[in-house]
Amino acid sequence: MALRNIAIIAHVDHGKTTLVDELLKQSGSFRENQRVAERVMDSNDLEKERGITILAKATSVEWKGVRINIVDTPGHADFGGEVERILSMVDGAIVLVDSSEGPMPQTKFVVSKALKVGLRPIVAINKIDRPDGRHEEVINEVFDLFANLDATDEQLDFPILYGSGRDGWMNVNPEGPKDEGLAPLLDLVLKHVPEPTVEEGPFRMIGTILEANPFLGRIITGRIASGSIKPNQAVKVLGQDGKLIETGRISKILAFRGIERTAIDEAHAGDIVAIAGLSKGTVADTFCDPSVSEAMKAQPIDPPTVTMSFIVNDSPLAGTEGDKVTSRVIRDRLFKEAEGNVALKIEEAEGKDSFYVSGRGELQLAVLIETMRREGFELAVSRPRVVMHKDESGQLLEPIEEVVVDVDEEHSGVVVQKMSERKAEMVELRPSGGNRLRLRFYAPTRGLIGYQSELLTDTRGTAIMNRLFHDYQPYKGVIGGRVNGVLLANAAGEAVAYAMFNLEDRGPMIIEPGEKVYAGMIIGIHTRDNDLEVNVLKGKQLTNIRAAGKDEAVKLTPPIRMTLDRALSWIQEDELMEVTPKNIRLRKMYLDANDRKRFEKSKAAL
Repeated sequence: MALRNIAIIAHVDHGKTTLVDELLKQSGSFRENQRVAERVMDSNDLEKERGITILAKATSVEWKGVRINIVDTPGHADFGGEVERILSMVDGAIVLVDSSEGPMPQTKFVVSKALKVGLRPIVAINKIDRPDGRHEEVINEVFDLFANLDATDEQLDFPILYGSGRDGWMNVNPEGPKDEGLAPLLDLVLKHVPEPTVEEGPFRMIGTILEANPFLGRIITGRIASGSIKPNQAVKVLGQDGKLIETGRISKILAFRGIERTAIDEAHAGDIVAIAGLSKGTVADTFCDPSVSEAMKAQPIDPPTVTMSFIVNDSPLAGTEGDKVTSRVIRDRLFKEAEGNVALKIEEAEGKDSFYVSGRGELQLAVLIETMRREGFELAVSRPRVVMHKDESGQLLEPIEEVVVDVDEEHSGVVVQKMSERKAEMVELRPSGGNRLRLRFYAPTRGLIGYQSELLTDTRGTAIMNRLFHDYQPYKGVIGGRVNGVLLANAAGEAVAYAMFNLEDRGPMIIEPGEKVYAGMIIGIHTRDNDLEVNVLKGKQLTNIRAAGKDEAVKLTPPIRMTLDRALSWIQEDELMEVTPKNIRLRKMYLDANDRKRFEKSKAAL
């Protein structure tokens, strides 16, 4: 059967996964009466909850006797490690762009990688029915973006379709007709995307996606570059340096048929398949026939920019809510994650009770922490820190990000002011339709840690911020941190509503009455800039005197709830976030007040 391999590229929330849903429905991948979940490609709970694609996934549809393998790529740059490898599997790309928002930073990130690999894109303007749509301007913006990314003349001569993925239609005209559904898009893929290039020689394949299956063990997905493969065939695995990693036999070959994976008896060059049976081979390794001696060249991966410490939980409440608490199980879980996610880097600390985890951004690390806590892990994590470099002359370099903020005109002043406080440099300001402005900055990554929630507060929830790694530049100097101190519990027990009521003038609380606390745990935000130890366990003195108004119910101001993302960016260098399957608590690194004073003195001495 003839083949086509394509990737769908789009910014977060521009409708990739919804479009794939419709392609599967209209190509006959589902039975007429089959019940199908919405956004069927978002397979794990976190993807469904956050509405973002985190893991790349493959599917396929059949159209006019041709099998089209489709790879749904993550739109967020934090998960870019997936994207860079996936593009080597495909021969074409559909660039999906919102008719109002236009090409955004994450689109730019993936498109730049696709153009470098030499893919010829098809541009699909999605959500054409939006009242604030401006498709003609958006087409010009896409053309300018491609030109800025050094696209070839062939790549700049891209076909354009308009439509709505949610309503299931695409056409060369923005008005339709809509009754043809997505047939024009599928026809264009057959016409515009070349057949997979097949090399001569025995079986060779680069591992692109790794996953663990409880029944089959390690499953590696990739595109066969040459030759063919059958179950029980002998293969070997070569690392990027050409060294032999392991030899073994293929136990199963799985091909993508709709949303199902089907076992097949033989796979040929050009097809995207998953293979099982090997225990060590991983992403970017070459899986090949025993006669092959040279490894295939894999795409280079951008380095991590943010690092955090994952520490064994040593709080007084350790082990009361999670069942995976020891350094050994945390270590095994982190190294298992790093096997499949090449953008993550794990290093063990000297004491063996903590690990340095480096990734592309806070979101990638927050998703990892959330996944672990749902699996029953209990651990403490530090504030994210940026990964610094030194150039040949010894000058300190830090990561700089391109930041695009879409905001209502009335709030643009406060955004510019806050970004300049974070050492950001504004490079563009232009209207983006509907009394909104698009501001573009180059800002140090460390200045952006924790800014998302502040931005939403400043703009009453109307701003949209998108970030993308730009490059490394000389260190920009000191950036001011959190201005408020914290309220700390001075003893262990359960928080009492009466005590919390009397502490309200000291600052807002972040815990509920009845919550378990311990000495050194953060229970509130101090109105001043210093930390204050308070007694949150103090109950009301009970006497036999009854006076009018004496026993009125205590009315507490609702606490500020710290979500995982917000807490990560809010804590300071000397604070930790304790993560358990049931709770997120904030605490000082040193729970004892004397230890904290010694730490402050040693820091001041430096």
